[in-house]
Amino acid sequence: MAGDITYISTWQGWAFLATVIDCATRKVIGWAVDDNYRTPLITSAIQMAARNLDLPDGAVFHSDRGSNPGFKGSSQQRR
Repeated sequence: MAGDITYISTWQGWAFLATVIDCATRKVIGWAVDDNYRTPLITSAIQMAARNLDLPDGAVFHSDRGSNPGFKGSSQQRR
């Protein structure tokens, strides 16, 4: 699985979209949208992906390609 976050300009301000993609099928298996870029945005997308994919016990999702200054939440979630 791979994860990414992007931001989208809207009439009401920025919308942040977190996605989780199954690398084998190239399908989006988890996503979340919020008005801020905080840990719950990422964990919501990962939790949706975990519900949509049969993961083995102890599976770990990790995505840290790049970083944002001051971001203190973890992008690692354990099932």
